[in-house]
Amino acid sequence: MPQPKKGPRLGSGPAHQSLMLRGLARSLFEHERIKTTEAKAKMLRPYAEKLITKAKKGGVHQRRLVLSEVEDRALVHKLFDDIGPRFATRNGGYTRILKLGPRNGDAAPMALVELVEKGARKTATTSVDEDEDSGGRRRRLRRPGRRRGRDAGSVEAADDGTDDEIQQDVSSENTGIDASGEAAEDPAPDAVADPPDGDAPEGDEEK
Repeated sequence: MPQPKKGPRLGSGPAHQSLMLRGLARSLFEHERIKTTEAKAKMLRPYAEKLITKAKKGGVHQRRLVLSEVEDRALVHKLFDDIGPRFATRNGGYTRILKLGPRNGDAAPMALVELVEKGARKTATTSVDEDEDSGGRRRRLRRPGRRRGRDAGSVEAADDGTDDEIQQDVSSENTGIDASGEAAEDPAPDAVADPPDGDAPEGDEEK
């Protein structure tokens, strides 16, 4: 009668364990380092190293075997064209496990699984804020966003000043006080001289 395999098992059964190992292996080959629990790391290490050994051998048959496990053609090409040639001079020990300590919450021991031979990382292209002028000195380029922000602030300040002036003029007209704070003088009622007696104003001749 067959006896079950002794030792730790991941998941609820053999099928679940196989799916978990395949997912962990895909993540490891894609990112070349993953963070997981120590139990999963110890189960993943021999599984991943067997796939790397098949990638080192090469051949169509080995590719088909790895494809049946990984189920990702892009990762199969990476295994056979990039990861496998890195370990051409190694007979084993393609991965390492680094302990990270307990996890917050359930205090599960965590570990970092990574490939020993790391590939060249692709550096992301970033925008250059500095440029060299003809004299070899470095000058910093202005960002248009900040300039627009300053211009918008000045426009708002100018608008506020205009509104204040308009309100001040309106209040002066209503209260009869000019901008200097002094009351505007009304013309005196006797400012217009009355014409002498006997002289009628123009246009009002006696008929």
